[in-house]
Amino acid sequence: MSFENIIYSIKIQNEMKIYIIDNGGQWTHREWRTVRDLGVESVIVPNTIDADALADADGIVLSGGPASIESEMGKLGNIKDYMHRYNYPVLGICVGAQFIALDSGGIVSKAVHAEYGRKTVNFTSTGGIFYDIPNSINAWENHNDEIKSISNEYNVCAYSDTCKIQAFYHKSKDIFGVQFHPEVNNTEYGTVIFKNFIDRCRR
Repeated sequence: MSFENIIYSIKIQNEMKIYIIDNGGQWTHREWRTVRDLGVESVIVPNTIDADALADADGIVLSGGPASIESEMGKLGNIKDYMHRYNYPVLGICVGAQFIALDSGGIVSKAVHAEYGRKTVNFTSTGGIFYDIPNSINAWENHNDEIKSISNEYNVCAYSDTCKIQAFYHKSKDIFGVQFHPEVNNTEYGTVIFKNFIDRCRR
């Protein structure tokens, strides 16, 4: 890459802004730091903020949150409005991904096997923001509920031995979800997933 192209790339990144929607997850600040360390302005906002405040977003990340979306949906604030008001890319993590599935008409309920700690996640395809990811990675899990089904508008592209929907992407929109936590150091290729998401936000 030429020096001029490097400068242009840095300029484009610095003009971007990605909001981290705080749903109360314990690793929200790690998501903020990962995006920031990749050269993009990142701002954490509560999920109760008015959607008008996100008008300048190039993308949003829906953080993890309540222990059980099945019984604590009210703690997710205005994230439905954020998703439907604008067309920016969306990355849902853990509870954020579960919300996307529910919003599509899917089903989320208590997991038969709650997942905590490191799990092997297997990718069946690497579309969406999951390119440059190997077929199998170690990922960090922390969830009581799980996605049982999601609308056929989405491609399910990863699973573990105890959770059949670990990652997905919309077939025509820049909406992505992961059940695991790519922001945690124990997740392999997590930074790659964030980098790929940023690439989508740049378009």
